[in-house]
Amino acid sequence: MIELPEGSSTGIGSLPGTDVIEATRVVLGELNLPHLPELPARGPGADMIGRGAAFLVELPVELYVARWQLTGRPGRDLRRTLDFLDRDLDALTELTDGYTGPLKVQATGPWTLAAALQKPTGGAILRDPGAVRDLTDSLAEGLAAHVADVRARVPGASVILQLDEPSLPAVLAGHIPTESGFSHYRPVEAPVAATRLRHLIGRVGAPVVVHSCAPDVPVALLAGETGAAGIALDLGLLDLDRAESIDPLGEALDGGLTLFAGSDAADPGDAARGLWRRLGLSPAKLPAQVVVTPSCGLAGRTPEAARKAMAACREAARRLADDPEG
Repeated sequence: MIELPEGSSTGIGSLPGTDVIEATRVVLGELNLPHLPELPARGPGADMIGRGAAFLVELPVELYVARWQLTGRPGRDLRRTLDFLDRDLDALTELTDGYTGPLKVQATGPWTLAAALQKPTGGAILRDPGAVRDLTDSLAEGLAAHVADVRARVPGASVILQLDEPSLPAVLAGHIPTESGFSHYRPVEAPVAATRLRHLIGRVGAPVVVHSCAPDVPVALLAGETGAAGIALDLGLLDLDRAESIDPLGEALDGGLTLFAGSDAADPGDAARGLWRRLGLSPAKLPAQVVVTPSCGLAGRTPEAARKAMAACREAARRLADDPEG
C-alpha cells in the first residue's frame, strides 16, 4: 500500500489547453495529491506515446506518416517532445517551491509503448520479444532518472509514478492490429507481461501505480505479479455482479493494494463505497486505501469542466475520510 493521507484525490494526468503554468496551478489548487499535468492539445510530442517515448534512453523516435517510430538518431520530433517535458518540469519546479507531500508523475507503460511504437523496418515493437525487452530496459533507466530529477526539483515531495497501460488488456488478448489492419499480433502470455513490468517497477525507485481505463484490466496479474503498489481503474467498467470481475480486486485490496478509484458520478466517492461494500471490506480501511480520481484523463473536457471534475473528486475524498460508510 502507498502511504497517503486519508481522503486523497488526484487526476489521471491529462488536462485541456496548452498553458502548463495555468494547468499546474489548477492541479495544485484543486487536488491534495497533485500530479504533473499533461497537455496533449499542444500537438505531437505532448501526446501519450510521444511523451512516453521521451523517457527512452538511447532509443530515439520520430514521427513518420503520423505514427511514432524508432529511428537511428535524435531529430526535431524528439527535440520537441523533450522541450515539452522540460517546460512542464520547469513549471512544476517554480510552482511547488516549499511543497511537501505526495506528488504523482505519469508515463506510458512498456506494453502500450510496444504496441504503438513502430520499428524502422515496419511493424510494432510488440512483434519482437527482444525489442520489447530492450524497450523495457531503456524505459526503466529513463524513468528512474525522471523520478530522481523530480525529487531534486521538489525536495519535499514523495514521488509516485503512474504507468499508463491502456493497451495491456488488448496485448494479452491478441487484439492489437498489425500495420495492415488485416490481422493481429500474437497474444503476449501473462507471465511474460508480468516479468517485463516487474523488471521496470523494481528499477524506478518509487511506488508505482498501474493505470488502465480499458475494460478487462488484469487485476490479478498487476496486483500479484508485478510489484505494483496500486492500481488505477474506471470503476464504471467493473461488472459488480460477476465474481471473476471483482474477486481478484477484492483479494488485492484485502492484501493492502492502493486503489485509485475512477468515477464521473456526481459524488465519485459513492462508486468507491459501493465497491467496498460489495467486496465486504472493512470501511475503516477505505479512506487510507482509496484515492478518488476522475474515470480517465480530462483532456477532452473544457477547462471549467476539468476543474469541476477535480473539485468533485477532492470533496468526495474528504467525505470518504469523514464518513467511509456513507
